[in-house]
Amino acid sequence: MEIIYKAALALMIILAVTLSIAVTHAQTNDKPCSAPEASQFDFWVGKWQAKWVDSDNKPQYGENIITKGMNDCVIEENFSTDDKSFIGRSLSMYNPNKKIWQQTWVDNSGAYLDFTGGMDGNSMVMQRSVTNKEGKQIIQRMVFTDITKNSFTWNWESSSDNGATWSQNWQILYTRK
Repeated sequence: MEIIYKAALALMIILAVTLSIAVTHAQTNDKPCSAPEASQFDFWVGKWQAKWVDSDNKPQYGENIITKGMNDCVIEENFSTDDKSFIGRSLSMYNPNKKIWQQTWVDNSGAYLDFTGGMDGNSMVMQRSVTNKEGKQIIQRMVFTDITKNSFTWNWESSSDNGATWSQNWQILYTRK
């Protein structure tokens, strides 16, 4: 009889703990991405025309469709050049535990890039450290700047001196479609 009593008591404790965790989880996750920082990338949501100049100084064009989904927690990017020769996707999410934005990019050239960052003044800055082909540590970053409702500038930059100086490698001008 004592074994049955102990088993019943253990079962009641397990149920009480499980119920407590479930209630706490439900109360704290009604809107899991409601922190103000989770809206910092909202300027990017929409359909965009992208324009840049290639290495031969010829204008190039692309489209970037940005959506927000998964309970407004995830920003999804769908980029392609006009001729569809280059296609890329990214997922971005504000991580409230780390208090940073995190982004993963993949494309049809086989690239996988991971970034972290957030707002820096009026610009969104996402960066990563990587070892280049020569074995040297560099920082790569994307800077979304000059942000308005219908346009912004995107700069791809790199630094080989730990961020003391930056080189612009690519600039894309975005206008809302």
